[in-house]
Amino acid sequence: MTTPHTVAELDDENTALAFEAMRELRQHLTSADEFVAAVRVQRKEGYRLVASFDADGRVVAVAGFRPMTNLYVGFHLYIDDLSTLPSARRQGHGGALLRWVDDEARRLGCEQVHLDSGTHRHEAHSRYFSAGYVIPAFHFSKKV
Repeated sequence: MTTPHTVAELDDENTALAFEAMRELRQHLTSADEFVAAVRVQRKEGYRLVASFDADGRVVAVAGFRPMTNLYVGFHLYIDDLSTLPSARRQGHGGALLRWVDDEARRLGCEQVHLDSGTHRHEAHSRYFSAGYVIPAFHFSKKV
Protein backbone atom coordinates (compact mmCIF):
# COMPACT_ATOMS: atom_id res chain seq x y z
CA MET A 1 0.00 0.00 0.00
CA THR A 2 1.36 3.43 -0.93
CA THR A 3 1.25 6.42 1.35
CA PRO A 4 -0.81 9.31 0.01
CA HIS A 5 1.28 12.31 -0.86
CA THR A 6 0.51 15.80 0.34
CA VAL A 7 0.16 17.99 -2.74
CA ALA A 8 -0.70 21.67 -2.56
CA GLU A 9 -0.55 24.74 -4.74
CA LEU A 10 2.02 27.35 -3.78
CA ASP A 11 1.17 31.05 -3.77
CA ASP A 12 3.42 34.13 -3.78
CA GLU A 13 4.05 33.85 -0.05
CA ASN A 14 5.40 30.29 -0.14
CA THR A 15 6.94 30.05 -3.64
CA ALA A 16 10.47 30.02 -2.21
CA LEU A 17 9.75 26.61 -0.63
CA ALA A 18 10.00 25.10 -4.13
CA PHE A 19 13.43 26.54 -4.98
CA GLU A 20 15.52 23.52 -4.01
CA ALA A 21 13.35 21.07 -5.96
CA MET A 22 13.09 23.40 -8.99
CA ARG A 23 16.84 23.97 -9.07
CA GLU A 24 17.31 20.26 -9.86
CA LEU A 25 15.74 20.99 -13.24
CA ARG A 26 16.56 24.67 -13.71
CA GLN A 27 20.18 24.83 -12.60
CA HIS A 28 20.66 28.31 -14.02
CA LEU A 29 18.62 29.68 -11.10
CA THR A 30 21.16 30.99 -8.60
CA SER A 31 19.00 32.01 -5.65
CA ALA A 32 15.56 31.60 -4.15
CA ASP A 33 15.01 35.35 -4.64
CA GLU A 34 15.74 35.06 -8.38
CA PHE A 35 13.38 32.09 -8.59
CA VAL A 36 10.57 33.88 -6.75
CA ALA A 37 10.96 36.95 -8.98
CA ALA A 38 10.85 34.83 -12.15
CA VAL A 39 7.74 32.99 -10.96
CA ARG A 40 6.08 36.30 -10.09
CA VAL A 41 6.55 37.45 -13.72
CA GLN A 42 5.29 34.15 -15.13
CA ARG A 43 2.23 34.22 -12.87
CA LYS A 44 1.06 37.23 -14.87
CA GLU A 45 0.86 34.80 -17.81
CA GLY A 46 -1.12 32.20 -15.84
CA TYR A 47 1.79 30.17 -14.48
CA ARG A 48 1.04 28.19 -11.32
CA LEU A 49 3.14 26.04 -8.99
CA VAL A 50 2.10 22.89 -7.18
CA ALA A 51 4.32 20.98 -4.78
CA SER A 52 4.55 17.54 -3.22
CA PHE A 53 5.72 17.47 0.39
CA ASP A 54 7.57 14.76 2.31
CA ALA A 55 6.54 13.58 5.78
CA ASP A 56 8.57 16.41 7.35
CA GLY A 57 6.68 19.07 5.36
CA ARG A 58 9.55 19.84 2.97
CA VAL A 59 8.86 20.41 -0.73
CA VAL A 60 10.54 17.51 -2.53
CA ALA A 61 8.88 17.81 -5.94
CA VAL A 62 7.32 20.64 -7.87
CA ALA A 63 5.34 21.20 -11.07
CA GLY A 64 4.93 24.53 -12.82
CA PHE A 65 2.15 24.75 -15.36
CA ARG A 66 -0.20 27.11 -17.14
CA PRO A 67 -3.46 26.93 -19.02
CA MET A 68 -3.09 27.97 -22.63
CA THR A 69 -4.85 27.93 -25.95
CA ASN A 70 -3.35 27.35 -29.37
CA LEU A 71 -4.66 26.33 -32.76
CA TYR A 72 -3.34 22.78 -32.87
CA VAL A 73 -4.93 21.55 -29.64
CA GLY A 74 -7.19 24.29 -28.28
CA PHE A 75 -7.46 24.91 -24.53
CA HIS A 76 -5.06 22.72 -22.52
CA LEU A 77 -2.64 22.73 -19.60
CA TYR A 78 1.04 22.95 -20.40
CA ILE A 79 3.57 21.71 -17.85
CA ASP A 80 6.62 23.99 -18.01
CA ASP A 81 8.53 22.38 -15.15
CA LEU A 82 8.40 19.08 -13.30
CA SER A 83 11.22 18.25 -10.92
CA THR A 84 11.90 16.00 -7.94
CA LEU A 85 14.83 16.08 -5.54
CA PRO A 86 17.10 13.05 -6.11
CA SER A 87 16.52 11.85 -2.53
CA ALA A 88 12.75 11.74 -3.15
CA ARG A 89 12.71 10.04 -6.54
CA ARG A 90 10.84 6.77 -7.00
CA GLN A 91 8.61 7.58 -4.03
CA GLY A 92 5.56 8.62 -6.06
CA HIS A 93 5.89 12.39 -5.78
CA GLY A 94 6.10 12.98 -9.55
CA GLY A 95 3.10 10.74 -10.15
CA ALA A 96 1.14 12.56 -7.45
CA LEU A 97 1.90 15.88 -9.14
CA LEU A 98 0.89 14.58 -12.56
CA ARG A 99 -2.40 13.28 -11.15
CA TRP A 100 -3.03 16.65 -9.46
CA VAL A 101 -2.38 18.48 -12.74
CA ASP A 102 -4.70 16.06 -14.59
CA ASP A 103 -7.46 16.75 -12.07
CA GLU A 104 -6.92 20.50 -12.40
CA ALA A 105 -7.02 20.24 -16.19
CA ARG A 106 -10.38 18.47 -15.98
CA ARG A 107 -11.67 21.04 -13.47
CA LEU A 108 -10.71 23.86 -15.86
CA GLY A 109 -12.34 22.14 -18.86
CA CYS A 110 -9.13 21.11 -20.61
CA GLU A 111 -9.10 17.91 -22.62
CA GLN A 112 -5.30 17.55 -22.77
CA VAL A 113 -2.10 18.13 -20.81
CA HIS A 114 1.17 18.74 -22.68
CA LEU A 115 4.82 19.00 -21.73
CA ASP A 116 8.27 19.03 -23.30
CA SER A 117 11.17 17.06 -21.87
CA GLY A 118 14.87 17.14 -22.65
CA THR A 119 15.96 14.27 -24.88
CA HIS A 120 18.51 13.11 -22.27
CA ARG A 121 15.94 12.74 -19.43
CA HIS A 122 15.23 9.02 -19.94
CA GLU A 123 14.06 8.39 -16.37
CA ALA A 124 11.52 11.21 -16.67
CA HIS A 125 10.34 9.84 -20.01
CA SER A 126 9.59 6.49 -18.41
CA ARG A 127 7.48 8.28 -15.80
CA TYR A 128 5.57 10.17 -18.50
CA PHE A 129 4.90 7.02 -20.53
CA SER A 130 3.62 5.21 -17.45
CA ALA A 131 1.30 8.17 -16.78
CA GLY A 132 -0.22 7.84 -20.27
CA TYR A 133 1.76 10.48 -22.18
CA VAL A 134 2.76 9.90 -25.80
CA ILE A 135 5.25 11.61 -28.10
CA PRO A 136 3.08 13.19 -30.81
CA ALA A 137 5.76 15.46 -32.33
CA PHE A 138 9.31 16.76 -32.15
CA HIS A 139 9.96 20.17 -30.62
CA PHE A 140 12.43 22.33 -32.54
CA SER A 141 14.14 25.52 -31.41
CA LYS A 142 16.97 27.80 -32.45
CA LYS A 143 18.72 30.79 -31.01
CA VAL A 144 18.34 34.07 -32.86
